[in-house]
Amino acid sequence: MTDYQAPVKDMMFALEHLADLHGVCGLPAFSETSSELVQSVLEEAGKFAGEVLSPLNRVGDLIGTKIVNRQVREASGFAEAYQKFAEGGWSALPCNPEYGGMGLPESVGLATMEIWSAANVSFALCPMLGQGAIEAIEHHASQDLRDLYLPKMISGEWTGTMNLTEPQAGSDLSLVRTKAVRDGDHYLISGTKIFITWGDHSMTDNIVHLVLARIEGAPEGVKGISLFLVPKYLVNADGSLGARNDAFAQSVEHKMGIHGSPTCVMSFGEKAGAIGYLIGEQNAGLSYMFTMMNHARLNVGVEGVALSDRALQQALHYAVGRIQGKPPGADETSSIFHHADVRRMLMLMKSLTEASRAVCYVTSAAFDFAHKAEDPDVANAARVRAELLTPISKAWSTEVSQEVTSIGVQIHGGMGFIEETGAAQLMRDARITTIYEGTTGIQANDFIGRKVIRDNGAALQTLMTEMTELARQASETFPVQASALEAAVAQLDQVTRFILRQHSERPLLAGGAAFNYMMGAGTVIAGWLMLRSALAANVLMAGDEAFYSTKITTTGFFFGHVMPRATGYLTAATADTEPFMELEHSDFHL
Repeated sequence: MTDYQAPVKDMMFALEHLADLHGVCGLPAFSETSSELVQSVLEEAGKFAGEVLSPLNRVGDLIGTKIVNRQVREASGFAEAYQKFAEGGWSALPCNPEYGGMGLPESVGLATMEIWSAANVSFALCPMLGQGAIEAIEHHASQDLRDLYLPKMISGEWTGTMNLTEPQAGSDLSLVRTKAVRDGDHYLISGTKIFITWGDHSMTDNIVHLVLARIEGAPEGVKGISLFLVPKYLVNADGSLGARNDAFAQSVEHKMGIHGSPTCVMSFGEKAGAIGYLIGEQNAGLSYMFTMMNHARLNVGVEGVALSDRALQQALHYAVGRIQGKPPGADETSSIFHHADVRRMLMLMKSLTEASRAVCYVTSAAFDFAHKAEDPDVANAARVRAELLTPISKAWSTEVSQEVTSIGVQIHGGMGFIEETGAAQLMRDARITTIYEGTTGIQANDFIGRKVIRDNGAALQTLMTEMTELARQASETFPVQASALEAAVAQLDQVTRFILRQHSERPLLAGGAAFNYMMGAGTVIAGWLMLRSALAANVLMAGDEAFYSTKITTTGFFFGHVMPRATGYLTAATADTEPFMELEHSDFHL
């Protein structure tokens, strides 16, 4: 039913005409990369996803995972699929060639992650976290640790995890209690971590855990947290595996979705202590972990895009085949695809999917320039842009996925509520994306606090100037959309100035406004990218009228049916926040 190569055309369009793939390929680090190569990679990824990963999606949902003799057993077929994945070199795609990676741009890696997530998001979570761990180790670990661990992690022989959360320390990591005691050239780690995705499995010989812990005598709070590399099996100097480390999965959670992905309670140091190796400096662990966290946040955003795209494809397939009712003016019953409200829902799914894809790809390409541009001014400007857009990419795109996958169920009607259609699984799987790697509220507070208030709105102002300029450039070709974008940017600017003026005198303002402000900004930024899409499509029309005309039509729909939401969000962002706090807990039950 789902064609994992179908979105490749739109993915290439977003990479080339919005994310500046040509400019990315012009960077010395990517001199051997071309649009043709990227398209071939994505097409092959689509084939692999359809043939190997997708058939296991429902298997994982139905079977789930379990623990047998203190070892997590994944659903049948996953281990074989992972071996094919590693043998195909997919885990090495965006990694450093110095350690065996292919060295392709991060934005290309993100696009392939969209394909894996659309086919089987439970499976995709494993290599996604592995890539984040690779990035953290490469940037912050000693040369000895890099040399010993990165080649096998990049090859896919070993996987990686991120261990932050504890029973008493969820979003507030200052409460981390896991301990680290110095023992010669390593540390002994003891403590419990929860919600650890792919914390254990039997698909590879080893798993490399990155664990936040507190060294004895360290300062209280987040300033006293260090980061440790804790392997499932100890690794000898020659790279061979040694003894089993004191790190075990105690249980796996029973969840609403992503059943094929083991979410583990991990116990470190039940006996003598789990042997771990300090990454970087003491007490700098949280900043190191954010290297991995930001990688994960962007990839979670694209998981939202992926599930939205698959929901759209399934809903479209069902709508075309489901015969029901007579549309106005028709002489006989026809498929529900011909009913106006169904078509409205499909267009809403399509426009939101394409807009969220554009946001994520543009953010990822900014990281490519930030990490690889030789001009420090170019690199710094790209870093600022990437950091500004990361919470939007994560939160706006995953909030969109809640709506799109829900609409997919709605188009199926009663059959959408029946598990066999697969529509419900997409909705269940998508639900976690707004929660893990930082909830929507955390992303919204990050956006309003660290990305806007901290620099007095400078980074956002630069972007708003670009958006206004694009609106003026488009005023003759697409006057309605250009006028709407210019007005939306003006309102975003007005609300931003209001927040910057008022937040220091009104302690509740930033937190109370954060969600609506972030969603409003995300909608405006998505509109900017959709209008850029239409302008590019208009220039390219002669090359493929059927495709490019749909880009223009979808942009028109977005501005008519989605862009007005920005006004509501931004208006709410300036509303009185006092009522949030007026009712006591007992008042909610009156």
